[in-house]
Amino acid sequence: MSSKPIASAAEVARLAGVSRSAVSRTFTPGASVSKETREKVMWAAEQLNYHVNHLARGLSKVESRPVCILGSNLNAPYQAKLLDTLTKQLQSAGRAVMLINTDGDKDSINRALQQTLNYRAAATIVLSGTPGSEFVQSCIQSGQHVLLINRNGQFEGSDHIQLDYQSAIHEAHHMLTRAGCRKLAIISSTIQSPGLLSREALFQQCLTAEQTCELVRCGPTCYDSGAQAAKQLLASSQRPDGVFCVTDLLACGFLDVAVQEFGLPVPQELCVVGFDNIEQASWAGYQLTTFSQPLDDMVAAIISRLKEVSEGEPQGKTISFSAPLVWRNSVRYRASIHHFNDQTSKTLS
Repeated sequence: MSSKPIASAAEVARLAGVSRSAVSRTFTPGASVSKETREKVMWAAEQLNYHVNHLARGLSKVESRPVCILGSNLNAPYQAKLLDTLTKQLQSAGRAVMLINTDGDKDSINRALQQTLNYRAAATIVLSGTPGSEFVQSCIQSGQHVLLINRNGQFEGSDHIQLDYQSAIHEAHHMLTRAGCRKLAIISSTIQSPGLLSREALFQQCLTAEQTCELVRCGPTCYDSGAQAAKQLLASSQRPDGVFCVTDLLACGFLDVAVQEFGLPVPQELCVVGFDNIEQASWAGYQLTTFSQPLDDMVAAIISRLKEVSEGEPQGKTISFSAPLVWRNSVRYRASIHHFNDQTSKTLS
């Protein structure tokens, strides 16, 4: 779907057959304007994709306009860390930030998106997770520079900042296989975002003929869903001996139930691998082997793309990063692991 550029007030005035000042009065609360003129102006504004530029005088340069961040589940550890890293670097680069939480109802989200257009947001950054496609598409259609994090090339003509999932997931499966695991399980989420679906599919592609694997989705991407998955799987006669959790938060819930309710020693009888390297993964109660998202580097690439596009470089660039292994104590046979990533893995004793 092609982008529709935002029109100027002068263009609206010409199409509506009214003066420029009539357009201004129409969009000024309390200003005097006839019903007929208002209807003409509103019709023309809709036809031309016109939005009131509240910051036209103070923010005439693209690099001075605010940057919109679109995200959901913002209280989750990974999302919170990503948002923290992103806002700090944007502020250091002198960019103002507008945040839209897409966990709200559709009408409130649409109103918030309209506000970003009114303020001529220079770009919209879509965080990992589940901001709906329709909201992303609204930004694209309005001619904004859109940058997507871990959305796997979902929208053409947008910049994509993403991870090389293939090598990381290959290594996750390799670790469990070298640990002797044959009954595997994937713990995932009913929130089937593009990134999580990729992790699921890539792990399944790695399975050998000797391995069985069960995919379990007990709820959204949260601690409780991981705990519920453990209760379901570990009570079964086909209890897994190796588990890949598509996020660390799911893994934390799974590990707590496995150890505290089922008394399973980790990693002696159960090996668990996570993804994201959230702060909790390093806590003494988990010591989770996982893969780290290089957030500082990913955000630096976003800042660079904002500058490049503002200077005239076209959109549509994909920048990929490796997710290095962070070895801890939730998988056995540490010495026999072969690393598939080019980057040196971080080892914690």
